[in-house]
Amino acid sequence: MLIWLQNNLSTLIVGVVLLAIVAFVCLSMVRNKRKGKSSCGCGCKDCALSDKCHGAGNHGG
Repeated sequence: MLIWLQNNLSTLIVGVVLLAIVAFVCLSMVRNKRKGKSSCGCGCKDCALSDKCHGAGNHGG
């Protein structure tokens, strides 16, 4: 088992780092969604399709 860990340590480290990055991105997307922020980073008031996403009358951005 120790030999396997030594042979694959770099792969495991890279995998853990990538997993942490993906988890951070997912958590930040969930937080932004809960706060009502748009996914593109800009407001929805100037978007031509804002009625489709948020319904009529809700163009808060």
